[in-house]
Amino acid sequence: MSAPDPAPAVLATGRGKLILLLLCTIAFVDFIDGSIVNVALPAIRADLGFSVQDLQWVPSGYLLTYGGLMLLGGRAADLLGRRRVLVAGTLLFAASCLAGGLAGTPGVLVGARLAQGAGAAMMLPAALSILTTTFRDGAERAKALGVWGGVAGLASAVGVLAGGLLTEGPGWRWVMLVNLPFVAAALAGVLLLLPADRPARDGRGFDAPGAALVTGGMLLLVFTLVKAPDAGWDAARTVGGLAGAAVLLALFLLVEARTRAPMLPLSILRVRGLAAADATLLVTAAGMLSMFFFLSLYMVNVLHYSPLETGSAYLPLTLGVGISAGAASKLMTRTGTRPVLVAGLLVSAAGLYLLSRIPVDGSYPGDLLPGLLVASLGLGAVFVSVTAAANAGVPAERAGLAAALLNASQQIGGALGLAIFSALAASRTTGLLHDRRPVPDALTGGFQRALLAGCLFLVAAAAIALRAGNARGEAATETPAPVPERV
Repeated sequence: MSAPDPAPAVLATGRGKLILLLLCTIAFVDFIDGSIVNVALPAIRADLGFSVQDLQWVPSGYLLTYGGLMLLGGRAADLLGRRRVLVAGTLLFAASCLAGGLAGTPGVLVGARLAQGAGAAMMLPAALSILTTTFRDGAERAKALGVWGGVAGLASAVGVLAGGLLTEGPGWRWVMLVNLPFVAAALAGVLLLLPADRPARDGRGFDAPGAALVTGGMLLLVFTLVKAPDAGWDAARTVGGLAGAAVLLALFLLVEARTRAPMLPLSILRVRGLAAADATLLVTAAGMLSMFFFLSLYMVNVLHYSPLETGSAYLPLTLGVGISAGAASKLMTRTGTRPVLVAGLLVSAAGLYLLSRIPVDGSYPGDLLPGLLVASLGLGAVFVSVTAAANAGVPAERAGLAAALLNASQQIGGALGLAIFSALAASRTTGLLHDRRPVPDALTGGFQRALLAGCLFLVAAAAIALRAGNARGEAATETPAPVPERV
């Protein structure tokens, strides 16, 4: 009698649980660093002497390299070995956290944030592709992706809370230094738990022209989106930057269609529902970022909350996300991912609609808490189901690339949303100030408009999600060997 296939039991073993904990810890550290510095920005400015204009590069520097290098990091993981790319990215991330925490000048801190984003762009797709190729059985794969999606949904809210606690406690430098013990534990876990891997191809198979074009195009796109609210959408630098990014990315697609060893095999976009899932997350990230960004500004500038109070306001959100993520991971094995994803987006949109009605004399129990709780119940379900939908049916040797596409969609969507909604909020606030409205009223009017636009984006994401796959935790497919192709 042949021995049973051990794959379905991976998550039932102690080692399997430790691997899932390890990978989700890596994801949590990467995701949380997109938001943990936001509440600390006033303290950073006062301590290091940042100008108002340059201060934006503390959060944006991380976003720029994180989103711009994501595809390169994902493809490198597939070609060079997932564990070795994960280790290299973790070491870079750790070194940049230490440099940022000890920074004595604005330039050093911004440089550290840029390097930190580059490390995260190597870590995250490698970690997600290891998850999807380790947990292969349908039910346990859905459970593992559910935990991952819940972590992704929790991280932004926990980042704001942790940023407030650390800034008012040991000081802003600990928003960087706090990562070090977690990164050290993660690095030890990677070396102890994950098997060594070998490069899939030798260096001659690496698509250098494609890598240069997509990295340049993504960096230019994210940079232009980040700068657009300050420069103006009709400014020559904004129009030129968007046009330049479009040209570089178009050239990238042309190169990929002709090369024998493409960095982005275009056939991956033919995986059922993958493109729709990625597009859904892009639009969702654009809408959801408005909630954290503009509500934090509202609490600080209108309600005059302290950093600690602002961070603590998101605590119920983290609870709701955890509950909805757990429920969604079980539900989607029965209904599939599409109904869970669409319902989660519509519930999140309802939460943002409630939050878009915040008044200038608002209270936390009456005006913030209800919308936060409703949004949290949708947010957990969204991240769980979209992650599962985007990874279903992806060939194992392209898992890193699929992970990179998904996470690049999130980062670019966040940058796009921040650019669009900041312009909308600023326009509304300026108009109200011209009408001689008090500053708190004008600020609140701008925040209301941005949050309402975020609500509409989530409704649009729900419409796109109707074309996403309806996966129930399908495993990645195996192929004997990666085959060079022309698409």
